[in-house]
Amino acid sequence: MNNTLTSTDINRKTNGRFLKGFDILTYALAAFLALGCEGILAFCIEQKIYNCTIKEFNTWQSILHWVLTYIIWGAFAIYILRSTKKKGYDLFPKTDKKIRPWQWACIAIGVAACLISTWIDWNGSKVITELEHKGPLLFVFQYIYYFIEVFLVMLIIVCGQKACEIWFGKENIPYGGIIAALTWGLGHWWSKGSFAAGIFTAVCGLALGSVYLLTNRNAKLSYALLCVMFIL
Repeated sequence: MNNTLTSTDINRKTNGRFLKGFDILTYALAAFLALGCEGILAFCIEQKIYNCTIKEFNTWQSILHWVLTYIIWGAFAIYILRSTKKKGYDLFPKTDKKIRPWQWACIAIGVAACLISTWIDWNGSKVITELEHKGPLLFVFQYIYYFIEVFLVMLIIVCGQKACEIWFGKENIPYGGIIAALTWGLGHWWSKGSFAAGIFTAVCGLALGSVYLLTNRNAKLSYALLCVMFIL
């Protein structure tokens, strides 16, 4: 029996791998689109309705903005999870692989670096500053917003990682973090109007993607660490 692959077989296999990777990547882009929808809501719709910028929203305008954002983000997240499951893509496989000491050390360094940079950027505790500035009510809605945002960023990382691993084969490169840096990071550049904010978020995206790999793709632990790194 001749098991030699012909050029046609190789092309089909290559095209199939490319299309499968691209299909998974579209879900990472869908998660990024979900994040971008908030900008459309704030700058193109609400700003015209309220005749003021998002920084000038009153308490109830801010709460309504966040609730609408929750709904949009939730709809995208449900679509991504259901669609990928239907196609047989296991985004959050269970793993029993133990995290080695050197991995924990790298995770600790990454988390510490993010917390220190956030402390410097906010001239103190981000959480305390936002609580004092916004008050308890807005603070709660703001942090619900953060938790959902982190989950969407995690979807960008996971889907981006899977897509690039299918294309390039290597599993020890934080492709997902690179995708998050190029999407979420650049998105912050536009939404915040600050190149520095964009670069900072891009670096955070890369760090978050690296932590995902260092936890051996442990979904719950990765999400918890991502929340600590981004929110605190």
